[in-house]
Amino acid sequence: MTDSNSYDAVIVGAGPNGLAAAITLIRQGLSVVVCEAKETTGGGTRTAQLTLPGFHHDICSAVHPLALVSPFFRSVDLSEYGLAWIHSPASLAHPLDDGTAVVLERSAELSAQRLNSDAERYYAVIQPLIRNWEALAEDILQPLSIPDHPLILLQFAMLGLRSAEKFSLKRFRGEKTRALFAGLAAHSILPLNSMATTSFGLLLATAAHTVGWPIAGGGSQSIADALERHFMSLGGVVKTNHCVNSIHDLPEARAVLFDLIPRQIADIVGDRFPQNYTSRLRNHRHGPGVFKMDWALDGAIPWKAADCLSAATVHLGGSLEEIAASEMAAWQGQHVERPFVILAQPSLFDNTRAPEGKHTVWAYCHVPNGSTFDMTDRVESQIERFAPGFRERILARSVMLPIDMQTYNPNYQGGDIAGGAQFFTQLFFKPLGRWHAYSTPVKGIYICSSSMPPGAGVHGMCGYNAANVALNELY
Repeated sequence: MTDSNSYDAVIVGAGPNGLAAAITLIRQGLSVVVCEAKETTGGGTRTAQLTLPGFHHDICSAVHPLALVSPFFRSVDLSEYGLAWIHSPASLAHPLDDGTAVVLERSAELSAQRLNSDAERYYAVIQPLIRNWEALAEDILQPLSIPDHPLILLQFAMLGLRSAEKFSLKRFRGEKTRALFAGLAAHSILPLNSMATTSFGLLLATAAHTVGWPIAGGGSQSIADALERHFMSLGGVVKTNHCVNSIHDLPEARAVLFDLIPRQIADIVGDRFPQNYTSRLRNHRHGPGVFKMDWALDGAIPWKAADCLSAATVHLGGSLEEIAASEMAAWQGQHVERPFVILAQPSLFDNTRAPEGKHTVWAYCHVPNGSTFDMTDRVESQIERFAPGFRERILARSVMLPIDMQTYNPNYQGGDIAGGAQFFTQLFFKPLGRWHAYSTPVKGIYICSSSMPPGAGVHGMCGYNAANVALNELY
């Protein structure tokens, strides 16, 4: 396909969802162009030297369990285009104040054994999900519709629709198991007493025991690069440095798919939408922002619990109560002394991330949307709590407040990296007031961003699903 002034479809935004939509459409023989405001594609999957030369840091997403279960990613062989997944021996480590750590390994049996009195309880919860993993993941990630495996999904829903706080207290006796599950559920960026937060914990735990929590060799940018190369190999056109401020900035096309948040779409489309729908777009609720840090280190993090060196991802939060308080505070406009910190240490397993003998570390905590409070000391103190001597190994640091995240990617309104609060009602029940997700009141205009189900994560399914809706409606 050669560049022109008209296409069958235009994609606005070149994050994983936008590129997934583009690939899905072009594989059906359509002419497709992707318009990206930044100089590179990637959205939330970009990598840059944020601290010192030779230290490569993931700017947003760093660990990608949902990519390996995504029907879209499973439909494309991105190894041909330079993407290599790297697995740490364990998916996750959660250090405790007694100097030990809870570890999620690929083996559910070994992981359960580490939970002592909760071993049988944990295994009884997780084993049925592991057994039905592929069917379950397929139904969770597909568009809102009658599930292909209704009984399996119903069994999951009976557990998953509960709040993580109540689920943990009722199911598990041990403090370490409760802390482990709270950290998993906190990826929802919701208060842990919210409906359906258990589903996030169960999904991530099951992924740890089935496909693992991989990092991308060379950094998350390699995911976007591989998707872009694949798209272009099919004849697709990518226009970077192409900022779209109005629908009139786009080439003529039969379908336009926006990998943007609702507020941005309202600004671009303007009065083509009915007024009540525009109001819904502008009032789309956003959750807390993130306070993000990266470090260049003179050596590996000196964890008290050596098990932490076996996992690319580490959760720092102590107990269920501490994690729940941290996540609730972000919704209440407060900044806790001990934030729940999600940390990644990719250079332990990927030597392309830093010079020999040096290391890169990535971490963030949730803070009130739009916060300007500097959490540097509190985040580093949390790391020091479980790894005394950490600060002595810092060569340089990068700090991104919520406004910095929004400047980097306008999809991150107030630092909200999920594209909107992931409450069950907002994400799955009539998103933006419509029974049919992805489509809008204007024929030919679709939303393919993480503001649509199944929500945040590098899985491409928001784009894949939106593209298939467009194909069914227009072609």
